[in-house]
Amino acid sequence: MAILANPAFSAARARGVRRLAGALSCLLLAMPVANANGLGHQWQAGQYSFSDELGGFLIRSVSGTGTRSDPVVLGEELESADPVTLTIRARQPTANFIEGILYLRVVALNNSGHPWVDFLFELQSVLDQPSTFGDGLSFDQTHTTSDFISSDSFARYDRKLEPFDRLRFLDGHVDTSHQTSFDFLVTDFNPKSVFYLLQDPGIPAS
Repeated sequence: MAILANPAFSAARARGVRRLAGALSCLLLAMPVANANGLGHQWQAGQYSFSDELGGFLIRSVSGTGTRSDPVVLGEELESADPVTLTIRARQPTANFIEGILYLRVVALNNSGHPWVDFLFELQSVLDQPSTFGDGLSFDQTHTTSDFISSDSFARYDRKLEPFDRLRFLDGHVDTSHQTSFDFLVTDFNPKSVFYLLQDPGIPAS
């Protein structure tokens, strides 16, 4: 005897499978994958992955897609007051897939044992070498002002676009064992497969 499937039931089951696949896809993007060198993990979000492989800090969470309405939110724990460097990789490093725009929110936990009185970010196309004006990488060098740059702990910022790309947050503090957030836009109009974001918390002079 032939058994006829109920069309309504089949359609509902197909929708359920699609929803489950979508949920699993989002979950996988939010989970870290081991680096080939074994020195940390790559956390995937949007068209980029983020890694703490160079040491000195830990990535605790990553979410978002990197757009203005859905920035990548990067949860970090800084274990000392020394500078640390975040490694950022393009998952599909071609102009057809990467528009070169990354809205980023860094949420940093101060586990350094010292209060922070300022905080510096520096972009690098080559590790340990500050990004130059002509390499296409910057803190949004196409605009003289930006309503996206902000922090919940620092009242103002100083942005330098040449001869290097640096963004320093000033007039505030973050006590030890507390966290702070920073919002800013990274533009990379000459898309790179990998670039770096140095982070340097300032502590009171002894």
